[in-house]
Amino acid sequence: MILRGTSLFARLVAVLALVLAVGAGLLLVAAWASARLAADEAYDRLLVGAALQIAETIASDGREISVDPPFSAFETLGLSPRDRIFYKVVDPADRLLTGDADLAVPVDRTRLAAGPVLLDAEHRGQAVRAVVAGRYVPDVAQAGFAAVVVAQTREARGGLARALTVKASLMVLAMSALALGAVAVAVRAALRPLRAIEGVLAARGPNDLQPLGLAAPREIHLLVASIDHFMGRLSGHVGVMKRFIADAAHQIRTPLTALAAQLDLLSRETDEGRRREQLARIRVRTAELGHLTNQLLNHAMVIHRARSVAFDPVDVAGLARRTLIEAVQQQTGDRAVDVGYEGPEEAVTIPGDAIALREAVSNLIHNAYKHGARRRLTVRVGRERGRVLLAVEDDGPGIPSGEWARVREPFRAAAGGAVGS
Repeated sequence: MILRGTSLFARLVAVLALVLAVGAGLLLVAAWASARLAADEAYDRLLVGAALQIAETIASDGREISVDPPFSAFETLGLSPRDRIFYKVVDPADRLLTGDADLAVPVDRTRLAAGPVLLDAEHRGQAVRAVVAGRYVPDVAQAGFAAVVVAQTREARGGLARALTVKASLMVLAMSALALGAVAVAVRAALRPLRAIEGVLAARGPNDLQPLGLAAPREIHLLVASIDHFMGRLSGHVGVMKRFIADAAHQIRTPLTALAAQLDLLSRETDEGRRREQLARIRVRTAELGHLTNQLLNHAMVIHRARSVAFDPVDVAGLARRTLIEAVQQQTGDRAVDVGYEGPEEAVTIPGDAIALREAVSNLIHNAYKHGARRRLTVRVGRERGRVLLAVEDDGPGIPSGEWARVREPFRAAAGGAVGS
């Protein structure tokens, strides 16, 4: 059972939506900071202008300093009904000339020569933005900078910052929504080749193992190639199994039919001598059937191992010697065959499948003993031009060259021979 997980489309859109959300959040923070800065800059200009207008009215007659704050200096600052304005003017000796005496905004006269100084402060429990501007008064007993301090509460600044932030936020959210929609459309289009693969596979029958034959984008080309490779391997497996089943059914059916016929004849035979002959034939037929069955099972095993077993180091010389000894012990007959081994005693190692190689060598020895060898059978192992050579030789007549291709087919024998393996 294949578990159905979250769709790839949903995952991609979710990840991209998260990225867009993080980006939108950062933009909103930046928009709020930018809005506060813009609001401060706008109202700071008004504060500086008001302070400079007041400073221009500071005058001295040589004995006293006078100041006459103009109404226009506060007119622009008073446009915000919720904001309160505070101010004071002090002489070079820090004596109050006019304004709010309790306006505790620090005055640093060392910085006044450079121009108005802006700073944040607190007055009567409220946060205020203040500006300190100076005017040099030379013709008095204590010459120096008279200071003008103007402060304003922050309600108007905060309102302007919020308004700018809301507008920027609406734009950011709208653009994020449009971007998310565009991302969804783009992801859907990018995943269309996967749906094409799904459609092709779903439309196929269980026996259609041909390659997909789809032009795939570079990013999923490896996926399509892997599916084609898998289907090719599966087709090869199915083909081999079909051939094996057909060969097995054909080869087993014939001896079973003959065995059934001989048993039928045996059941009707009354002559004891002929019954013994028929029993001997049945034994031979049963032995052939057993040998054929073993060959079929070994053939199936070799086919499976050839496609699934990884190679390991195999000592060909040792394998040949052991297989030869086992094969000779299993042979019966009245022929005196000289069996021998020619090759090195040390290991001759190659990468391979020891079981499949042993089965192949055993088959060669069996066939040579049964169909070829008259007096001599030799297994030879050696090296030839950088490769390992394993040969099974006998002194029989050999196979005619016209039969070479035919006898390599499963269950075939040379012309006039018995059923092969």
